[in-house]
Amino acid sequence: MTYQRSDTDPAQSHGAERPTPSDEALRRWLAGPYAASQRRFSERREAFATTSGVVVPPLCDAPGLGFPGEYPYVRGVRPSMFRAQFWTMRQYAGFSSARETNTRFKLLLDSGQTGLSTAFDLPTQIGYDSDHPLAKAEVGRVGVPVNSLRDVEHLFAGIPLGEVSTSMTINATAVVLLALYCVAAKKQGVERSKLRGTVQNDILKEYAARGNYRFPAGPSMRLTTDLMAFCAAEIPQWNTVSISGYHIREAGSTAAQELAFTLGNGRAYVRAALAAGLGVDDFAPRLSFFFNAHNNLFEEVAKFRAARRMWARIMREEFGAKDQKSWMMRFHTQTAGSMLTSQQPENNVVRVTLQALAAVLGGTQSLHTNGLDEALSLPTEKSARIALRTQQIIANESGVCDTVDPLGGAPFIEYLTDELEARALALMAEVDRRGGPVAAIESGFVQREIQKSAMAWLRAVESDQETIVGVNSYVVEEDPPEIFRADDDSKREVLADLAAVRRERDPAAVEASLRELDRAAAGTDNVMPHIVAAVERYATLGEICGLFEKRFGKYKPPEVL
Repeated sequence: MTYQRSDTDPAQSHGAERPTPSDEALRRWLAGPYAASQRRFSERREAFATTSGVVVPPLCDAPGLGFPGEYPYVRGVRPSMFRAQFWTMRQYAGFSSARETNTRFKLLLDSGQTGLSTAFDLPTQIGYDSDHPLAKAEVGRVGVPVNSLRDVEHLFAGIPLGEVSTSMTINATAVVLLALYCVAAKKQGVERSKLRGTVQNDILKEYAARGNYRFPAGPSMRLTTDLMAFCAAEIPQWNTVSISGYHIREAGSTAAQELAFTLGNGRAYVRAALAAGLGVDDFAPRLSFFFNAHNNLFEEVAKFRAARRMWARIMREEFGAKDQKSWMMRFHTQTAGSMLTSQQPENNVVRVTLQALAAVLGGTQSLHTNGLDEALSLPTEKSARIALRTQQIIANESGVCDTVDPLGGAPFIEYLTDELEARALALMAEVDRRGGPVAAIESGFVQREIQKSAMAWLRAVESDQETIVGVNSYVVEEDPPEIFRADDDSKREVLADLAAVRRERDPAAVEASLRELDRAAAGTDNVMPHIVAAVERYATLGEICGLFEKRFGKYKPPEVL
């Protein structure tokens, strides 16, 4: 790509020269899609330039790659990308109790966070109330406990649900948590149609990599598609599935495996929704993805670019989607928790910065940056603020957001993008030969492949082929770190709230709503309206999931070793 100097550009009076593109395709894009995007999304500045006064163009052409905002979106889903709007800075938070998590939410919003992301404790993720014998040791340890509508009321007290976008990392029990959110919004006077956010609702990756499942695959897929249909009709701005590669990567997969298994699961959800009678363009625009940002900067950038191209082709060519929004892959990114070290934890600030930079250069729509102390404990308020400031510094001080797809066309980036796509497609074809993602998970194939990669990496670290600074090299003696822990008073508060709900609610109304839910679960009715009715009467998460377990059974994982 060559640029011609402009003799009439007023910027020349200040010593800078604005480049004008000579390439006709780029001129077309600037005058068409880019100009339209500018009219819709005002740019952050009237002009972009480096500290030396060099004008930064919206895009540097890379012949053969296409353009941002155009199929197959390898260069980004919006023409103007971060020149107009930064990604959503969505820090993951949840611990101890709903009231304490509400305080952390407000701290993050006051610090400049632009969306909420909710972490739930293990009992909530699997569907047990906090006073269940299996749950008591885990209440509030890795997320916020939610038993009933009362907890959700406390969780979002003082936070206008009609104005914020909320992400909920919840899968096996996603139908219940979304129902609770809808009722909490109703009590705030907010219509469902106004709600914006994401529920992860990706049960296949739980079977493959994470283990927080409750029901067998068939009924779980039915719950997933019931939620998708409910949102298509009632909550049109809600992302119904966040198809997650994050936990696949945390379990030890490679970048290519993360791509293959994640997009393969995405295809499985599309097929399930089509089989349930939904039209592809009715639900596909509200599908989203959730990826990991690992340490290898260039590989991660290439992974995100390959993912967009692959998904666009899958949706248009395989499923025949007509709506351009169905082709666009929108994704949230979280930096790699598995790459954080408890040794010299301050080094994690650098790791998280590189990982976040990869996500931004790769065009993420939303980002969580981990706290430096998360290899040790829940993050303190100070480390949570540093993690958020990391995003804000990248956004406002680095200059990487001033031009769209700044690495596009770089030979190494394009080589990696093509290689990762080829390897991912080959692995997806192998999964298809084994009967598809559900069959490949049930046979243990996916789990075995991830375990092989995890063991190969661990052996490389143990043999010093891979260097982990502060762990197997550059080691120093350290004092024991300070660890942030949830206190026992919070747990007592959670249990007291649950006991109060059971005392104060109308038992007959709860029982009647659960009977209606069981009738729907036994048949083919969408269960979501019945769950909404039950939680509005303060039926608990554990009661609803216990009902489902009696009706559907409990999942038993295959032997994979």
